[in-house]
Amino acid sequence: MAIVKSKLIKQLKKSYPNFFSRDLDKLVSILTNEIKLSLKRGERVELRGFGVFSTHIQKARISRNPKTGEKVDTPEKKTIHFKMSKDMFKKLNNEKK
Repeated sequence: MAIVKSKLIKQLKKSYPNFFSRDLDKLVSILTNEIKLSLKRGERVELRGFGVFSTHIQKARISRNPKTGEKVDTPEKKTIHFKMSKDMFKKLNNEKK
């Protein structure tokens, strides 16, 4: 199950009840926008204890339409790559430090 922005804000509100919801909403918006802008500039985003976001370039290629079998030119494009930190990996797999 994916977490959406509104659920994230609700969870933050439970953890930090003395913060206003509008401030938490603004904080999450600022963080996501900064991550987006950094990735757009081609920079790497590292969140210690969580992971690293970076962009990879997928080369232009000739692909095939599976329905018709027709060849299609696919242009070069950027994709987002995420690599989790070792701490996150250990937490997800219930390993002790």
